[in-house]
Amino acid sequence: QLQLVESGGGLVQPGGSLTLACAASGFTLDYYNIGWFRQAPGKRRERVSCISRTGGSTNYADSVKGRFTISRDNAKNTVLLQMNSLKPEDTAIYYCAAGRGSILTPCQTTFGSWGQGTQVTVSS
Repeated sequence: QLQLVESGGGLVQPGGSLTLACAASGFTLDYYNIGWFRQAPGKRRERVSCISRTGGSTNYADSVKGRFTISRDNAKNTVLLQMNSLKPEDTAIYYCAAGRGSILTPCQTTFGSWGQGTQVTVSS
């Protein structure tokens, strides 16, 4: 069973930064494309960013482009989501997910393994 664990969430003021981490246990992330998703109360789940298993391809939702950066450290079996210039509308539970798919279009991966999520709250 693939297990993913998110960490790094918390309460931050508007304009602040957080770095979320997605760690894998029981398997090696090297073979998987990774996606970050979020879901705010009363809203549908939204895809935030994806990265290919090689790290060579990344994608971002328009709402976070230029503010968020996804990266991976396969040696540490971890994928990071650096979030800068946070806004109240970024408040949500953030989830990471893993799946096998094309390295050219990582966001088109069918993500079959999901973490439990980490809460991010942006508020003054």
